[in-house]
Amino acid sequence: MWRSVASNALTFLVVLVFLFGGVLIWAQNEYSAEGPLDAAICLQVNRGSNFTRVSEDLEGQGAISSGTIFRLGADYADKTGDLKAGSYLVPERASMSEITEIVTRGGASTCGTEVVYRIGVTRAEVQVRELDPSVGRYEEVLEFDPGAEEIPAAYEDFKSAVGTRFRIALAEGVTSWQVVEELKQVDVLEGEVAELPVEGSLAPDSYEVVVGDDRAGLIERMQNAQEVILANAWANRADGLPYETPEEALTMASIVEKETGGAEERPLVASVFVNRLERGMRLQTDPTVIYGITQGQGPLGRGLRQSELRRETPYNTYVIAGLPPTPIANPGRASIEAALNPADSDYIYFVAKTLDPADGHNFAETLDAHNRNVAAYRRLEAEQANQ
Repeated sequence: MWRSVASNALTFLVVLVFLFGGVLIWAQNEYSAEGPLDAAICLQVNRGSNFTRVSEDLEGQGAISSGTIFRLGADYADKTGDLKAGSYLVPERASMSEITEIVTRGGASTCGTEVVYRIGVTRAEVQVRELDPSVGRYEEVLEFDPGAEEIPAAYEDFKSAVGTRFRIALAEGVTSWQVVEELKQVDVLEGEVAELPVEGSLAPDSYEVVVGDDRAGLIERMQNAQEVILANAWANRADGLPYETPEEALTMASIVEKETGGAEERPLVASVFVNRLERGMRLQTDPTVIYGITQGQGPLGRGLRQSELRRETPYNTYVIAGLPPTPIANPGRASIEAALNPADSDYIYFVAKTLDPADGHNFAETLDAHNRNVAAYRRLEAEQANQ
């Protein structure tokens, strides 16, 4: 009898082990299988949260089939202690295993709110954007002038939310003074910039920052980036250019940057100035004269006077020969590359095609052709004045 009982018990245990093994294999497959999510979502993981709360949120949004399997799988993978606060983009059909990796690997948030501090040539602004996970595109939800007397109350809510990312965006052609002044308005940064960076030494780009980052440290990042861009462009420059140093090329690039915003025009504009230098002609470019007046401390805000065009200053290229002593702005990569690899042309003149700068310029090889282009431009000015 006892032998029969023992045999039955053993059989039961064997069946139980097989059943448990089958359930375990099924759970492992479920954990690694394609998930039920039909469209990407933005998952918010708050500070102090845990896998139980995250699993409930994921279940509620239809991203996982079982919160229990999700938690057990994360525990089996020894990931439950690695949960990171933030906002995470969970792609459609993501498995529980993939989601576990997303919320535990750390790094910057991949969705949710982004605050962008834009430093432009004529103005600065703060943009608050939120990623729409269904289309993978940011939608602007708030915009304001950082120098305004009253900052929108919603900005503080966005800024303090878990997972909010912060970015400083420098436009091509901003001056070092503008950058330093506007960074003072960025309230997530700390510290001061002791010295004004050398003009042209900052790379216009987008820089991700975190709350408490040092302003001087950010300036150093911008300078390091510009050094790399200039060094690479100098190493790959065309032969026979009229520059003795990379710094002279940087000065030329800053003039190209201020003369045109059209990417396709930059090599042509650079070729005009290179041709003029090679022929011993003065550059005769308004942006250098303006810089001599403003010293880069914001836009001039009016047209140049004839007296200013005649006045001899180190930056008046209607009067001096060659390049001005320093860059007149911080040029972007495209302008640096254009200055060091200009188009092959015989152009020595250019003037705007229309009153809209986006329409580009008319280029000319002779003064007669240039004068015709200027006359056409003057007619457009007169027509506008008579409207």
